[in-house]
Amino acid sequence: MKILVVDDEPLVRRSLGRALKSRGHEILEAEDGLQGLTMWREQKPDLVFLDVLMPKMTGPQVLAEMGSQHNGKVILISAFSGEHNMETAVQMGADLFIPKPFEDIFSIVSVAEDLVK
Repeated sequence: MKILVVDDEPLVRRSLGRALKSRGHEILEAEDGLQGLTMWREQKPDLVFLDVLMPKMTGPQVLAEMGSQHNGKVILISAFSGEHNMETAVQMGADLFIPKPFEDIFSIVSVAEDLVK
């Protein structure tokens, strides 16, 4: 599976990337929303982990640009879980919401794999 991780925190990108690679997935990384949107358009990933607050474009802005065009799944991630939750994520066009920090990164990988099956 081709997975794009869009997050401005290098530690989040690295830890998600390592966990996903260990399961045999191809990982692409973007450090801001604009770069993430460009990579999404060019690479057509099966799944996108998309942070809410980032430079250049926020996660919700990226989702708005993606619109109904995206054929992969989107998991919205955020440390600000008070403002964002599963309901708001789905309203914005995401398939799932996961709050940061991640308690068990390998359970996140399992959830992501199940979502795309």
